[in-house]
Amino acid sequence: MDRFIPLEKDLGYQFKNRALLKQALTHRSYGRVNNERLEFVGDGILDYAIAILLYQQYPQLKEGELSKMRASLVNQESLSQFAQQLKLGEYILIGDGEEKSGGRKRASILADCMEAIFAAVSIDSCVTEALKVITRIFSRKIESVKQLADRDSKSLLQEYLQARQMAVPSYNLVAVEGPDHDSIFQVECVIKDLHIKVRAHGKSKKEASQSAASQVLDILNERSTGGNAK
Repeated sequence: MDRFIPLEKDLGYQFKNRALLKQALTHRSYGRVNNERLEFVGDGILDYAIAILLYQQYPQLKEGELSKMRASLVNQESLSQFAQQLKLGEYILIGDGEEKSGGRKRASILADCMEAIFAAVSIDSCVTEALKVITRIFSRKIESVKQLADRDSKSLLQEYLQARQMAVPSYNLVAVEGPDHDSIFQVECVIKDLHIKVRAHGKSKKEASQSAASQVLDILNERSTGGNAK
């Protein structure tokens, strides 16, 4: 267990029950006692933590802007980058098959371990301690993430879905109303994997598509804060 000491120092948290940390770093290919259940808990803790941090850091921003920022922070790519900084791949316990196929460097495995660690900290101590660890890891990125709120909704939605290995949304022109010089475009955004279909209007197809994507991001945020699956 002493091999985990450098990781604990980087996390800024020392485990009372080291077995929890070991479990958080154990992939299902290694054994029955693995990090899948911890990852489930950690996913919820991370969403809550980032929501609180953004709420406190950016009191002037509206819900939609905060949702965009959180979607850009809480995704597989972001988590795997933090995992690489913590050299998490060196600590992960994986089966021989995953080892041979490069599982230690796989983004999905690294991201799951990060979320499992947040849950392990919470169970080992309390949610407050997990929030401290998350704040320490995400603080620098949160300080510079304001610019993400200004990015277009279509790009943010696409990144959100791709990070979860889902198909990109389709945007379909449903109707064009009004005279040629003052037309109103109606676009439907469909995400089959999430069973989401919304319609939005705009003075151009592009504007309507952006509005539809923004509505979808709001729906995803409501599902997340409501405790449902993303």
